[in-house]
Amino acid sequence: MGAKSILLLNGPNLNLLGSREPLIYGHETLSDVEASSLALATSLGASLVSFQTNHEGKLIDRIHAARTEGIDAIIINPAAFTHQSIALRDALTGVNIPFVEVHISNVHKREEFRHKSYLSDKAQAVICGMGTFGYRAAIEWCATCLEAKQAH
Repeated sequence: MGAKSILLLNGPNLNLLGSREPLIYGHETLSDVEASSLALATSLGASLVSFQTNHEGKLIDRIHAARTEGIDAIIINPAAFTHQSIALRDALTGVNIPFVEVHISNVHKREEFRHKSYLSDKAQAVICGMGTFGYRAAIEWCATCLEAKQAH
């Protein structure tokens, strides 16, 4: 049974986490989230690689690369691309890697335009409104599902 491999992707403006609108997104930085995510994944017997970009094409290229890297699952906070990127949807469905969509805030309690996701109907799970704890929930879910998949 091989090690589980998870790719953690963060989209535009998440590099400002901790300083951008802390009443909505909290005070934890992206570096904090990535470090705690790596520690949790490792403790669950999984590897985790993190990637953040403000550029749609770079995010798509990273998703494409995952296909040949043996990535078992993707956790993605697509940020604003959630509501506008058909290209991101096509990339995620095109690589045939299960993914979990994560949002720090509850997008359904925010502006109307944030209620529509181009990804949710293709995601294995959607987590929103749990703050940065949502990343932890996604990692645990992926590790559990991957472990069950490998047992079969």
